[in-house]
Amino acid sequence: MADTDKKTLTPPAEGRLPIRTVSILTGVNAITLRAWERRYGLVTPQRTPKGHRLFTQQDVERINRIVELLDQGISVGHVKPLLDQAAGDVAAPSATDEGDTWKDHQDSMLDAIEGFDEQALDRSYNDALSLYPLDIVNQRLTTPLLRLLGERWKKRDTGIAEEHFFSLYLRNKLGARIHHMNQRGNGPLLLLACLPGELHETGLLFFALAAVDAGFHVLILGANTPLQQIHAVLDRKPCAAVVLSGSSRPARGVIDTELPDFIRHTTTPVFVGGDTAVSHQAKLEQGGAICLGKNIAQGLQLINKTLKTRQPR
Repeated sequence: MADTDKKTLTPPAEGRLPIRTVSILTGVNAITLRAWERRYGLVTPQRTPKGHRLFTQQDVERINRIVELLDQGISVGHVKPLLDQAAGDVAAPSATDEGDTWKDHQDSMLDAIEGFDEQALDRSYNDALSLYPLDIVNQRLTTPLLRLLGERWKKRDTGIAEEHFFSLYLRNKLGARIHHMNQRGNGPLLLLACLPGELHETGLLFFALAAVDAGFHVLILGANTPLQQIHAVLDRKPCAAVVLSGSSRPARGVIDTELPDFIRHTTTPVFVGGDTAVSHQAKLEQGGAICLGKNIAQGLQLINKTLKTRQPR
């Protein structure tokens, strides 16, 4: 669905797109696009007389292909030969090489966490974010690292402290960036919240960061938000859409009763993302929700497309 959306988005008549537009079209933030250009030569945008980058539709298609390769596990350092040479002329990197790339990132961050070294953790995390789209960093680095910390906390004398240290670091890191970028956002306002019973808000914060980077404005209510409270918020602060996040088993009655009742009593479109949107897709859609799945970039494109179809002509 999202791939089709990308192909139907065409550049203006002059055939050149600024970096912010390309970021929205591809889901790759501007910082990463600049790093791909400077450090790896993956894209070569033209420049205006004032030095601003301009991309063609071919550049957009190339960036989408880069994201596809990265999503397959290819490291950023191995992407260019696969793009520039004909298929079959170059051997694909081994799965071991690609696994080692992410293991190196994870080991570096884990060393920093075990040493409670926030500066080292920040350097390692920023390095990954500068090279890979947020979705891929979340999928291949942050989520596995959180899972690892959650699995081993009982086995280490500082296990709970390490998990809390990293979780709080992520919350502060993402929250600061969201706050800064949200001040500049002038796009549709999205109300973001976790489903009732959902205590983990990291996925919601990742989505919020990608949303403000794509030009949306966000209002975040956080973990374990009662649906009736969202009704009250919408009465005071109308929003273009509600986005609910769920990464664990939903609380009893939420999917079958509470959420369908909430949707029936609001005119605001309601989207659900995360693991819950995948494991309970049929019931969610039957109750009137729009499922986003777990891919943040594709989810934002679906929201954008849905909101455009609801605009008065």
